[in-house]
Amino acid sequence: MERAQRRTFWPFLLPALVVFTLFFVAPIVFSLWLGFQSWDGVGPASGRGLKNYTNLLHDPLFTTSLRNTALILVVGGALIFVISFAITVLLREMRDQKLVRYVLFFPVLVNPLVFGVMTGLLFRPTGIVNALLGDLGVGDPPKWLAQENLMTMIVAVTVWAGTGYYTTILMSGVEQIPSTYYEAAELDGAGAWGRFRHVTLPLSWDVVTVCALLWTISSVKVFELVLVFGGSTGGTPPNNTYTTALYVYESAFSARTTRDFGVSSAAALVSLVLIAAVAVLLRRMMRRDAIQLS
Repeated sequence: MERAQRRTFWPFLLPALVVFTLFFVAPIVFSLWLGFQSWDGVGPASGRGLKNYTNLLHDPLFTTSLRNTALILVVGGALIFVISFAITVLLREMRDQKLVRYVLFFPVLVNPLVFGVMTGLLFRPTGIVNALLGDLGVGDPPKWLAQENLMTMIVAVTVWAGTGYYTTILMSGVEQIPSTYYEAAELDGAGAWGRFRHVTLPLSWDVVTVCALLWTISSVKVFELVLVFGGSTGGTPPNNTYTTALYVYESAFSARTTRDFGVSSAAALVSLVLIAAVAVLLRRMMRRDAIQLS
């Protein structure tokens, strides 16, 4: 039996291994090599050594993109988890929660481009939001889509779009907690905050850790929303809205500057290393001994 299993191991594994190598490993290796080159995608590549990486360190636009990505990661992540946990606690007390969960999860099915366009229509100077504020007597409504407010709007829409997804995951973990734990906490005099602190959070910690890692990875890929918000007038987004994903895209395909796939690959690799370091650090910080439910 063991010999037969060994004989069938490679025939079953090989197709998936070939696909993984061609579409994942090979592009990563090529990007590693390309990060040390200068290439416009047409002519021959020329070696640049570490110059692409040293230029990134002195590029204020790349520094801005790192700062904005960190803003989405930290501020957006904190808001998402606070709101998701609040909704999870409320849903747990509801009888008919399925419909609410479907409504909350619906934004996950919508492309971020749609959110960007819809938000632009709602918050433009002549949009619905300002019209409602005018009816309420607000004579000078905020300039929602002004350049200095764009990152705030991007973070807000990102939180809105991602809350339902993480609420669904957190809810799946909270539902596994026996109700007797909450009943015992209530008998001990624990209020809503006490039940959350001593029952919900510790017993769903593994799910929280997974959500934190998923959000860390997702925050680096915020791209379409920034492109729609910043480039809604047909031009390129303002420099103060750049994220690392947008910087990588603009370095390779921008029409306003010289295209350089070497710089783009170097920026992508730096972003990958930084986010991997954050993910490892986060995993170590959130590591706890497993709690056995009985």
